[in-house]
Amino acid sequence: MIELGKTAAAPAAEGLIRDVTDQTFMNEVIEASREVPVIVDFWAPWCGPCKTLGPLLEQAVTAARGAVRMAKVNVDQNQMVAGQLRVQSIPTVYAFFQGQPVDGFQGAVPASEVKAFVERLVQMAGGGGIDEALEAAEAMLADGQLQDAAQTFAAVMAEIPENARAIGGLARALLAAGDLAEAKATLDRAPQTVAKDPAIQAARSAIELAEMTQETGEAAELRARVEASPADHQARYDLALALIAARDNEGAIDQLLELFRRDREWNDGAARTQLFKLFDTLGPKDPLTQKGRRRLSSMIFA
Repeated sequence: MIELGKTAAAPAAEGLIRDVTDQTFMNEVIEASREVPVIVDFWAPWCGPCKTLGPLLEQAVTAARGAVRMAKVNVDQNQMVAGQLRVQSIPTVYAFFQGQPVDGFQGAVPASEVKAFVERLVQMAGGGGIDEALEAAEAMLADGQLQDAAQTFAAVMAEIPENARAIGGLARALLAAGDLAEAKATLDRAPQTVAKDPAIQAARSAIELAEMTQETGEAAELRARVEASPADHQARYDLALALIAARDNEGAIDQLLELFRRDREWNDGAARTQLFKLFDTLGPKDPLTQKGRRRLSSMIFA
């Protein structure tokens, strides 16, 4: 491997193999990877090993006949993305799929390894293996098979350490099993490249809600306080947390929305903050999330 330096530009590639800049990276790599895996080759014209690896990658991508794409990033002219991904030497190769990094390596490798690398990505894009394992793990988690779900998420992480769905899923499985400390540690160990992924954020929100609901009172007692004094915002807020702890998410959303309707700025907007955390935890496709967001939006823009 060779340390980064300065030199001139390389000519742009066409078709499945393209030159990508800091400005086009989001569209050409992140967004494009939602359709097929995109291999990113960080290179420079002066880099000897890059001249060996680049053609091998291009041959393998071409042979895949559209199942993967390739983006070439000249690090001399595009240092922002290289810096964000902590590229310290070249050649460095990352593979992105579904908007996140899923594989990669550094240095020139033999043609056989390049071929195997591309074949793994092609298989991943076919919906087998990793995707099926993650779907199965989510089903186990929903059914309360917490140990099986945790083991499956962990197995995916062993194969792809930066898979955000696996990291977030393992944290949620540990949280459901009552191991709050290890759930937090799992997220803390997540690579920085996926720290802001929605799957990680959803797990983090679930942990934050769990921590807040540990000290809540009895829901029946809090409900009685709210019914006796509807303007008692603290009691209504505490009731919502107690309902979350009791897994009555619909009831919690109702109470938080009512609190927001009565005083949206109370306690620095606590009602809206907790609603967003709960929506993150439930996920964007959950009917409660969709209905709750619509109701909140109607209040905000009324």
